[in-house]
Amino acid sequence: MTSTQDIKELIIEGIRDRKGKGITVVDMTDIDTAATGCFIIAEGTSTTQTAAIAESVEELVRKSSGVKPYNVDGENAGDWVIMDYGDVWVHIFLPTVRTRYNLEELWSDAKITNLPDLD
Repeated sequence: MTSTQDIKELIIEGIRDRKGKGITVVDMTDIDTAATGCFIIAEGTSTTQTAAIAESVEELVRKSSGVKPYNVDGENAGDWVIMDYGDVWVHIFLPTVRTRYNLEELWSDAKITNLPDLD
């Protein structure tokens, strides 16, 4: 069985494979009212890139662990794609949409980790 930590690492790898930027991990495991244990937030520069990032995440997680998302929404519009892996939700935004919704601020009582961009 694949652990939640393994899924998180695969998601981050999938985001980085398509040059996703601004990766933030929001750990909400200590927040009783949170609907999930973790958000992984990232951004792409275009709707094409956000869809490609989501496709990369889905493919890598499925091939490496056999786990499929419960739901994926927003791929057609591409300005905000959300992927539900149960304990981990992935949010892939265009920068302006990410700024508008500001999930990091909304969940500021969670443990927030900003990962460095690789290039």
